[in-house]
Amino acid sequence: MLFINEGKRLESMNYVFCSDYELLKINKEYLGHNYFTDIITFNLSEHYRPIKGEAYMSIDRVKANAFQMKISFRKELLRVIFHGSLHLCGYNDKTKSQKAKMRKKEDYYLSLYLNK
Repeated sequence: MLFINEGKRLESMNYVFCSDYELLKINKEYLGHNYFTDIITFNLSEHYRPIKGEAYMSIDRVKANAFQMKISFRKELLRVIFHGSLHLCGYNDKTKSQKAKMRKKEDYYLSLYLNK
């Protein structure tokens, strides 16, 4: 649904669930960042081909975020899954305006999914 709505073709998407420390290793090795995060998404597709993606998600971070935001683990897990998918569709979250746009899209797809 998300990829079609965003005008993208999806070939495959793999999710790997791991701990904070496993994702921290990936964050350091591939992105040069020394901090915890909830998801890291890799676009493995060739230029102008359907999207092939791989996302690594910290279950520890998703649980902590859900607790902090006082929402269910399921809802936060879905939000993070949509977040990673949106990255593959070309959305970024480096700037304040990009983050706001990304959050609006996450909320939109979360609402569609939960209300179907």
